[in-house]
Amino acid sequence: MKDPSPNKPPPAKKTVSRWIRWQLWFNTYRKFFTVIMIANVIAIVLATTGHWPYARKYTGAMVLGNLLFAVLMRNELFGRLLYLVINTLFAKWTPLWFRLGCTSVVQHLGGIHSACATSGLLWLIYKVTQTFIDHSSNPAPILVIGVITNLFILIVAVSAIPWIRNNFHNIFERHHRFAGWLGLMFTWVFVLITDSFDTELQTWNLTASRVVRDQQFWFVIGMTACILFPWFTVRKVPVDIELPSPKVAILRFERGMQQGLLSRVSRSAIMEYHAFGIISEGKHAKYHYLICGVQGDFTKSLVNDPPRTIWTRQLKFAGVSNTSALYTRGIRVCTGTGLGAALSTCIQSPNWYLIWIGSDQEKTFGPTISGLIHRHMGPERLCLWDSKKRGGRPDVMKLVKEAYVAWNAEVVFITSNMQGNSEIMQGCKEANIPAFGTLWDF
Repeated sequence: MKDPSPNKPPPAKKTVSRWIRWQLWFNTYRKFFTVIMIANVIAIVLATTGHWPYARKYTGAMVLGNLLFAVLMRNELFGRLLYLVINTLFAKWTPLWFRLGCTSVVQHLGGIHSACATSGLLWLIYKVTQTFIDHSSNPAPILVIGVITNLFILIVAVSAIPWIRNNFHNIFERHHRFAGWLGLMFTWVFVLITDSFDTELQTWNLTASRVVRDQQFWFVIGMTACILFPWFTVRKVPVDIELPSPKVAILRFERGMQQGLLSRVSRSAIMEYHAFGIISEGKHAKYHYLICGVQGDFTKSLVNDPPRTIWTRQLKFAGVSNTSALYTRGIRVCTGTGLGAALSTCIQSPNWYLIWIGSDQEKTFGPTISGLIHRHMGPERLCLWDSKKRGGRPDVMKLVKEAYVAWNAEVVFITSNMQGNSEIMQGCKEANIPAFGTLWDF
């Protein structure tokens, strides 16, 4: 692919049709959310009007079934297994539309998470309301614990509203995590006391045989396992930090990784975890790296007070790049520190073409990252656009379209900031180029 002229300024921003913007807005995430929410609201209406006796009798199972699915969608082990199954069974030989569908589903599991969590909260409100309506048949402890459980689950749900999550990440994480743990604890108490109280005989009967026969007990067991298991993989590990410029910190850890994974790291065992894409030359490499753009308090602390050790979950979670194995050839577009989520795919597979747009790239990101790129990638599958040297940003869609045709690609993966991601996704949709962009829901 020929090198674009550095002197030609990028064209003015083009406005795409409302139909294209609607298709991108109503993505698989929102489709999952809509379908699941509608199904649960209909079920609650049927239970309320007496047309579905099962749900009215076993409301606790409806609550916990939804909450179990919600936490399962965010479990690292479940995610890794799901990606593994899809990449193993469907890579390259299945129709392109099917593989694109698989990528879209695994990328947007958050839609199931959000919908099931919200639905679980609605069912819980319904259950506690029913309990208060029949308050004469229920003792005070059940009523009190029901309200407390509702309160904690509500805090978890409110803290995850996108505006709060994106603008106040630390507040979101603290409330989502600690209120979630307290909500789980009170859910256990609520299940045990409601199972042990016989409303007909007005007697308590907390026996193991009675509890284990109830499906609610096993739902809570599943929830507890999904929430606790990833925390058993938390370790304090050595880290070497390279500071090639005031804008970037490069974290180096021991052991290699497969492509398409992300790592959560923190200076505390349980507080303020931050996710970054993993760069590695392969599973058998000596090291893997994280690129951390110096923006918030956490990344600034890496520059001002570089640690020798850092906390991380050894079980890494998979990102959309992990499905690159499904495709015969693809394009990986990234800007700035987005290279961290993109580079492993291009290093480990010769079938992927890299477009990286940034300012003063070699000076900003240093010799380690530059060396990884040039050791593994020739100019035939690489476009590095240095906006400082070339006098400005490129016409990104021109680069993408030319590479897509010349490389005979099947798909484009994008990692950029919110504005850049939106512009490239809109351009690809308009040009009928299959593309997957960045999400901000983890």
